[in-house]
Amino acid sequence: MRAYKIACVIWCLIIIFFSNFSLAADVAKIGVIDFQKVLEISAAGKAIQAELKKKNEKMTADLQKKGAEIEKIQRRLERESMVMSKEMREDKEREQRIKVNDFKTLQKKYRSELQKVQVKLMQQLQTDVTTITREIGKKEGYLLIMDKRGVIYTPRSVDLSDKLIRQLNTKFAKTKK
Repeated sequence: MRAYKIACVIWCLIIIFFSNFSLAADVAKIGVIDFQKVLEISAAGKAIQAELKKKNEKMTADLQKKGAEIEKIQRRLERESMVMSKEMREDKEREQRIKVNDFKTLQKKYRSELQKVQVKLMQQLQTDVTTITREIGKKEGYLLIMDKRGVIYTPRSVDLSDKLIRQLNTKFAKTKK
């Protein structure tokens, strides 16, 4: 009876041992990409950042010019207010208020334009990243590829960002030509 129990335990261990190997053969391949890293390092991401910076600097310069005009009117109004007639002073104050309102409207318009350009460029980059990620996933047999922003921990071995950046740079170089 004792030999029978030992044989049963050995058979159970053998079954468990070999069943683990068969299950281990079907390990899911999972990858992660870091979109922020792609934005900062890839040629396409750098081009987006440069374009946004250029537009922002242009708009800022224009706003500073308009702000300087308003300050100039304000200083002139303060200097000449004692010499001006009441109607003329009210007229100049109204002109200044109109310029300030125009400035604020222009500021909102520029902010909105810059945001629209940023959204458009980021959507194009996201589309390119998604397309390339799908190609990598199909080609290399990944079961799942996720964005790193939704992951708390991941080993570096599953990070596909560098591979994605190389392919995105290649695609961006082709479209630039």
